[in-house]
Amino acid sequence: MRFRQNRRCVPVKSARVRIRARAHFCIHMKAQSFIKGALIISVGGIVAKLLGALYRIPLTNILGGEGMGIYQMVYPLYCLLLTVSATGIPSGLARLVSQAEFSGARASAGVLRKSLFLFSAIGIAGSVVMFLTAPAMSALQGEPGAVNAYRALAPSVFLVSVISCFRGYFQGKSNFLPTALSEIVEQAVKIGLGLFFARAFAQDVRRAVEYALFAVTASELAACAFMLILAAGDRGRRPLYRELPAQPRALSLLRVTIPVTVAAGILPLSNILDSILIVRLVGQYAENATALYGLYSGGAATLVNLPVSVCYGLAAASIPAVSAMQAEGKNAEAEERVLFAVKCTLYVALPAAAFLFLFPAQISSFLFPSVTGEEGTALAGLVRALSLAAVFLSLVQTLSACLTGRGKPKVAALSMTIAVAVKIGAELILLRIPQISVLGAAYASVGCYFVALFINLLYSIKERKNRVRVYGQFAKFALLAAAAVAAAYPFGRVHALAAFAVTAAVYVALSVLFRAFTGEELHIAWRKKHDNRRRIGV
Repeated sequence: MRFRQNRRCVPVKSARVRIRARAHFCIHMKAQSFIKGALIISVGGIVAKLLGALYRIPLTNILGGEGMGIYQMVYPLYCLLLTVSATGIPSGLARLVSQAEFSGARASAGVLRKSLFLFSAIGIAGSVVMFLTAPAMSALQGEPGAVNAYRALAPSVFLVSVISCFRGYFQGKSNFLPTALSEIVEQAVKIGLGLFFARAFAQDVRRAVEYALFAVTASELAACAFMLILAAGDRGRRPLYRELPAQPRALSLLRVTIPVTVAAGILPLSNILDSILIVRLVGQYAENATALYGLYSGGAATLVNLPVSVCYGLAAASIPAVSAMQAEGKNAEAEERVLFAVKCTLYVALPAAAFLFLFPAQISSFLFPSVTGEEGTALAGLVRALSLAAVFLSLVQTLSACLTGRGKPKVAALSMTIAVAVKIGAELILLRIPQISVLGAAYASVGCYFVALFINLLYSIKERKNRVRVYGQFAKFALLAAAAVAAAYPFGRVHALAAFAVTAAVYVALSVLFRAFTGEELHIAWRKKHDNRRRIGV
């Protein structure tokens, strides 16, 4: 009898050891894949944003100022509804899936299945709202011809909701390639169909805009089909969305995603207010208020968001990495992961901001050659004024993701709410001053992101010594970035690309010379990882 009891106990004990070893290995592999995942999403974001920026140039030439004005009017409401129905999904689901992975693939598949049912319904509601409110929004903006443009874009809200569920699922499993590829698919289809329709209906501007926006819907449909194919192949013959494992409650999904959605939805809401405040307040003393708003939102903000998009990969990769450590109760290790994500963000964002500050005219003339004269000068001034926002917004994005991974998404939502309130108050004061004009919106945005950054930093990094480390890293990379752009200054007269190449080369060389990153930080200790695999029998 004793022998039988021992035989029964040994396998149980061994199973527990294997489970613990497997959990430890999963955390280790997530940490090792942090850089790789961030690079994959960053490269995908760079390619997607570059394609999008290049797409705007011929589209502007075809549609003209009136057509692009209608095109831009539709996007604030679209972005707001998109935020409500989809933006918080990838971050929230990535955290839930990364925690469910410890229970096996079927548990994470249950999270995906439940999220598809829940957020598809929310996405359908968003599409209906956009379709039905199109006449009211068009009348409010003073452009009745935008009704069909709103309706052509309405189905995209539902499609992006579905896509976001799959992106959150794959990101939670530290598989960032589907997100990157789907973004590229979106841009490729949008560019191909958008330019085709714009040229086909170039004689009728409103119709050309409607079909160009329909191309956005078609691109989301293509990306949705692409993600469905990837999900079907993730489990072989039985697609993930047909799994019937234990599913989480809808309330648990909403508790995670709603705060993230609120944090992300504040900015699109502020953009809608910008479209009203800038045009109305600046219009009191300037006749080209609409054009100035277009330069601010469609030109300067687009350029500043390029480095922010690159840093999005760091934010997305931070959630499963931080969440896995937090789930194990390793708070110190989780904070170290936050510090590393912040360091990587500073390393990318600071030289980009310095480059935007020193070469705003060269960048603007290169990417927007049709904007010349007084408008070109105004655009360059806006780019320089907004350059520091590239650093602050990138850090806010990363720290908000880290707060989500640590189970504090409400802090990110609260910080962004306070920051946007500060921004609106500053705009109400600055935009009334003719000497400042639309630059007041740029200054208010920089202040907004700084306030959000300050609050997020207090709650995401508790140790005072770690905050001091962040300040030191900021100073170090700022000096390296300043030296790099200073070395490239003579090449700015040649071409913006020449100045960019010199800046990048000098910055990388200085980073190696002054050891910006250690080998341990970059996770290049392959031998140690290999030994861990062998020790647990992989």
